[in-house]
Amino acid sequence: MTVSAEPLQRVVCQWCQTQNEKIATACRSCGAPLDIANLVSESGWREAPRIKDMTEIRFGNSQCQVEGEIVPVAEIQLAPGDSVFFEHHVMLWKDPGVAMTVMSLQGGTKRMLAGMPFIISVANGPGRIAFSRDATGELVLLPLHPGMELDVREHAFLLCSHHIDYSYVRIKGLRNILFGGQGMYMDRFVTTNVPGLLVLHGYGNVFERVLRQGESILIEPGAFLYKDSAVTMNVESQQLTTGLFGGTSMNLARMTGPGRVGIQSMYVHHETA
Repeated sequence: MTVSAEPLQRVVCQWCQTQNEKIATACRSCGAPLDIANLVSESGWREAPRIKDMTEIRFGNSQCQVEGEIVPVAEIQLAPGDSVFFEHHVMLWKDPGVAMTVMSLQGGTKRMLAGMPFIISVANGPGRIAFSRDATGELVLLPLHPGMELDVREHAFLLCSHHIDYSYVRIKGLRNILFGGQGMYMDRFVTTNVPGLLVLHGYGNVFERVLRQGESILIEPGAFLYKDSAVTMNVESQQLTTGLFGGTSMNLARMTGPGRVGIQSMYVHHETA
């Protein structure tokens, strides 16, 4: 007599939709607590999950552990053959055996004029390395499945696995509305047939909203953090009248779906050369 094994019960992460074992307390792909429901406002914005201290996340054969809550740290245990890339000034510490290289980038002059990082460093496993931003905020772990494209504001990504292609994109029609010449270019992360992990740092709190096809929302440009590449981004200038003394204008970014849009509740200006 044969006894059939019971099917393994799983629970789906509400943040990244990864299936996890029912006994798991945090998502193995993004670190979101599995015992807390999505926190969504009446307008449709959901809070990015607060990753608990010492939560471990797997990507490829490597591991990421999130440490601390006020100024969170992402500590990476790189497996042999795995690597991550990052802006070189966000590295906190590393094992002596972790080899470092520099990513070859195109359009160096354009990147500098746009306020984007001119040097992207690469850490190669095996070994441990840690990263953090010099500011309070949240780490947002975004597992990117094959065929995904994500646009991220400059100086927002903390690290990215080597399986993901990195480039930059110019948003046509986007005027120079942010300080220091920023706002015309964004980092673009694209997966092909292999999934990867992208870790962002958001100042203050991070919120996400999914826009339907043709649905639009106006966002203060400093609040923008990331979007799916399918979401279009244009700038609108709105005139505010002040009676007898004329008026002033306000520049807002119009996001039009379909796709995800992420915002941060605090904006920190990065000086550019």
